[in-house]
Order: sequence, then C-alpha cells, then structure tokens
Amino acid sequence: MNLYLWVKTFHLLFVIAWMAAVFYLPRILVNIAEAQGQAEVQARLVLMGQRLYRFGHIMLGLGLILGAVLWLGYRFLPDFPTMVGPGTHWMHGKLALVVLILVHYVIAGRWLKGVDKGRALPSSRALRLFNEIPVLALVAVIWLVLFKPF
Repeated sequence: MNLYLWVKTFHLLFVIAWMAAVFYLPRILVNIAEAQGQAEVQARLVLMGQRLYRFGHIMLGLGLILGAVLWLGYRFLPDFPTMVGPGTHWMHGKLALVVLILVHYVIAGRWLKGVDKGRALPSSRALRLFNEIPVLALVAVIWLVLFKPF
C-alpha cells in the first residue's frame, strides 16, 4: 500500500504540473496575439511558449506512465490495489476528458508553432475563451475521481 501512495502522489504532482502548462500556454498565445507589431516581445513569448510546451510534454508523459501503473499495477506488483473491476466505469469518463484536454493542449501547441512560421492566431478574445475549456474539463475530471458516480 505504501508504494501505491507514492505512485499516486507523484502521478498527482505530474498531472498538476501538466495542467499548469495546459492553463498557461493559451495565456501566452493571448499575449502573443496582443503583441502584434512588437517582434522582440513576440519572439520572447514564443520562446517561453516553446519551453512551456516541452515541459508540459515531459510532465504529461510522466503522469501517464504513473497513471498506467495506478490503473494496471495490480497485474505486476504484489498487494497493489486495483482500479479495474465493478464500479470503475467512471475511469472511462475520466480518460475521455483527459484525451479532450490533451487535444486542447496539442491545438495550442500547433498554434504556437504556427506563430513561429508566420501564421496568424485567432483573436485574443477567442484565445481567452479557448483558455477556459480545460478548466471545465478538469472540474469534471475531479468530480469523477472524487465521487466515482458509476
């Protein structure tokens, strides 16, 4: 059980770090969109965004690996609790929402890469609305994990 709690602790740590990147990358895009005509400012923001995007990928990868251990570790580790079985259908909903958050993150990353290639971004207003999507999805993920409704 002690190993399970350590795995869960680090899974949560990496997920929180990834979500910070998910929340902040669109904000950087808003700042890039509002810095039109200021090449030096845009270049600095693009560099910040690229570094954040790479950091987010690393955190996502580590979070996914540990999430897989939490989900299927009972098959390989003795006395490891299982999250598979009756009453665990909430996990499918959680994973679907995580995939949606991942798609959101990839779209933001593509927009960032497009800025570097000279492509235009959506308006700052549209980017601000885009930034709210993962907040709603994360609330739903937390609700599913805590209440396990099905």
